[in-house]
Amino acid sequence: MSLKSNLLLWASPVAAFVALAAAPAAAQDTVANFDIAAQPMQGALNALSAQSGVRLLYPYDRVSGLTSPAVRGRMATRSALGQIIAGSPLRVAMAQKDLIALSASAPPAALIRTASAGPIYAAATAMAVQDEGAGAPAAPTALDELVVTGARGAPRTVTDSPTPIDVLSAADLEKTGRAGAFQALQTLVPSFNLPARAGGGTSTVISTGGLRGLNPDQTLVLVNGKRRHKTSLINSVSSLYNGSVPADLDHIPVPAIGRIEVLRDGAAAQYGSDAIAGVINIILRETEGGFVSGSFGQNFDRSDGALWQFQANYGSRIGEQGFLNLSLASKSQELSNRAIPVAPTVQLYPRINGQPDPRELTADRLVTKNSGVLPQESISFGYNGGYDLEGGVQLYSFGTFSRRLSDLPFTFRSPNNVNTLPQIYPEGFRPNLVIRERDFEVALGARGELSGWSWDVSSTYGYNRARENTSNTLNASLGPTSPTVFYVGQLKSTEWVNSLDVTRPFDLEGAGQLQVSFGAQHRRETYSVGAGEPLSYAAGTYVIPAGQPFAGQRPQTGAQATPGFQPSDASKSHRNNFAGYVELGWEASDRLFLGAAARYEDYSDSAGDTLVGKLNARFELTDWLAVRGAVSTGFRAPGLAQQNYAASSSQFRLVNGVLDLLQIKTLPVGSPEAIALGAEPLKPEESTNYSVGLTLEPMSNLAITVDAYRIEVDKRIAITSTLTGTAVSNILIANGLPGSLSAQYYTNAIDTRTDGVDVVATYRADLGDWGSLRATAGYNWNDTDITGIIPNPPELSALGPTFVLFDRLSQGYLTRAFPKDKIALSATWTWNDLTLNGRATRFGKYFIQQNAVANDRAYGAEWIVDLEVSYKLPHRVTVAVGANNLFNNYPDANGIFNATTGAGQYPGTSPIGFTGGSYYGRIQWEF
Repeated sequence: MSLKSNLLLWASPVAAFVALAAAPAAAQDTVANFDIAAQPMQGALNALSAQSGVRLLYPYDRVSGLTSPAVRGRMATRSALGQIIAGSPLRVAMAQKDLIALSASAPPAALIRTASAGPIYAAATAMAVQDEGAGAPAAPTALDELVVTGARGAPRTVTDSPTPIDVLSAADLEKTGRAGAFQALQTLVPSFNLPARAGGGTSTVISTGGLRGLNPDQTLVLVNGKRRHKTSLINSVSSLYNGSVPADLDHIPVPAIGRIEVLRDGAAAQYGSDAIAGVINIILRETEGGFVSGSFGQNFDRSDGALWQFQANYGSRIGEQGFLNLSLASKSQELSNRAIPVAPTVQLYPRINGQPDPRELTADRLVTKNSGVLPQESISFGYNGGYDLEGGVQLYSFGTFSRRLSDLPFTFRSPNNVNTLPQIYPEGFRPNLVIRERDFEVALGARGELSGWSWDVSSTYGYNRARENTSNTLNASLGPTSPTVFYVGQLKSTEWVNSLDVTRPFDLEGAGQLQVSFGAQHRRETYSVGAGEPLSYAAGTYVIPAGQPFAGQRPQTGAQATPGFQPSDASKSHRNNFAGYVELGWEASDRLFLGAAARYEDYSDSAGDTLVGKLNARFELTDWLAVRGAVSTGFRAPGLAQQNYAASSSQFRLVNGVLDLLQIKTLPVGSPEAIALGAEPLKPEESTNYSVGLTLEPMSNLAITVDAYRIEVDKRIAITSTLTGTAVSNILIANGLPGSLSAQYYTNAIDTRTDGVDVVATYRADLGDWGSLRATAGYNWNDTDITGIIPNPPELSALGPTFVLFDRLSQGYLTRAFPKDKIALSATWTWNDLTLNGRATRFGKYFIQQNAVANDRAYGAEWIVDLEVSYKLPHRVTVAVGANNLFNNYPDANGIFNATTGAGQYPGTSPIGFTGGSYYGRIQWEF
């Protein structure tokens, strides 16, 4: 369309109706029941998008200050939109299937947002007027989703991105019926893996999942494009992801999330440390209006694991120039258990004069109560706001606040145990650890434009504190006077990030457009371990007296299950990081894009400095087929927690074919005992990423992306094997620690190579009188191999050939314990007020290998089916019922059964869990 035609179109007060009538029919002819109150224009457009299912693109700065009349009744979307924008400068610039784009009189380069997907923080000119003779900008197709992650500058569609990206809407998250964002990602992103349990201890608390077979802390988490702080907890004494310290997404209230963009490509050169596997960018809601919802669900089997959730969101304008969106979420997860009663032949009580104790006949032999999902309660609050000042400057702020209580019941200690003092626990006991977390993050910033340069300056502060208390336990070495409740200690982590980001497009005469971006960042991190009360770690001198079972023996020292952090464990550490980056994106033509980025970072500790880079490209072979690829280097600095964390925890380990309960001490790498076992200062992990892919749009309602990748990670940080035995005990004793402990520490142990393929397809169909259908299919194949392992340090070799720094068990958890492949299928059918959403996910086979080959276990592929049905009632009320794991599928039994506890028959690392299926119901009111 020519410039003259555009001007005539904008000048006419009835042009909205003319443009709608002349445009393609699918989007504007959608008929729906509209109930839109008189309100600011942005809220009305958001409501129209939500109620019609049609996506709207519009220039945000031209909408600010406009109002809309009420629109009610059943009508075509073109009629409803025409009433909303009549008399305003807004006009229809383009309309395609399920998409209408609006422009305004003399539209400048503007901030554009999608009405149904939240903000897009980038200068964009897609809606700008083109010069006479210049081709009009290509409109996004029905399947395109605009994204801002992966390339700075104008927002791009998923298929136009030079690197692979998944986009998940708030509705996608809601329809999974899951307990948090991480759990939803498990079913929605093919290359994301979330085990039921990564391990024991604090690993059961952290919401832990990884992209492309790598660790969670090798994926960078952003919120509104700003780095998210990490948890103070650490995946210690765990199987999968051992030693990782990720950002915990479950501290972000789900109703605050407008969309999630998952960049599946190395991006350390663009965004900084941790982005080896990719980036998860959470974009918060800005919408007006609100909703309140409540849900309840529980497991099919045993009717346990009840989950209660409450969510609320409300957004409104602040005068004519600002907005504020508030969110609240609470969750209560109850205990589930899949253990079975132990056999009558298992002796729970000491024998009396050589005969079984009579209590054996009446004892509750379901001794394990915690083989399943563990109890947890949380409440979280989020806000997102902005205000436009004169001169084109916008002030913005967002933040989250969360409190979470996690309950960790430990393994039953029977009376037939030297550490179970009959004077305190004649019937045995189950130690219980409670972790109380307080988490918050606040961001303040301003953005604007100066001499054609778009700038963004911000400061973000994140904080996580975890206080640990244990109850229903004892320090048996203190004897019958031992307390039964202890304060174990606390962990605290903070991150303060200050950033400046600048970007500007340059038109190159006859050579396309060049986007130039650069920026700088300062980050200060702190981490501390606070000691527990003295009796929680005290080494008493109590000896079992004559006349009692185990007479003459000395019980273990410290509180059972979770001894307190000792003064020698306590520490305070901090470091500073300074970084600078430059990024170039060249649209050489309407078919070719070339990108490059470089980043330099300097840490004040042993992580040192590093320079990384990235090159990417995309070329359109035809209008429906394009190739893309990228090569990059990356890094991940060791976490302060990995360098300084010290704690003891009890966990079962398979020793000589028998599940044995060991008390394992994680040693700081700088401690004398760790150095005596060969520990050295940690260095950053270094990576090289390669990817090549295709994007296909063979039809207007079908989009397919295929991407292959290779990720090489050198000096990967991992925890050592569990070092146990007399030689280790002697070293620990020499350094003032109990000889009953086993030890482990973190080290740059291994090099790995990960190869894989991602395939994602999206299809939409208008079924006429039968509504509409949206279907997606995703596939991921992933394989990790170890390409190098550092040799045993001399200190460890001197202990004998049985001591291996990184044993076969540990190697298997890095390479074979994840599903080899994953298929994710979903379909959403909407017909009038009825919506049916179904998902089928296939998790491929995986393998748990032990140090003894005879104890290896293989697990077959499993299909999981989820289903939800929702219906819109009058007064904007929606009810939904659904089931996750509809057919109540369980993983293969492993055949390694712990006869003394009745647990262990299923792998805790199973991606499908081991508690079977569950059902839920939800009711939601929108206002």
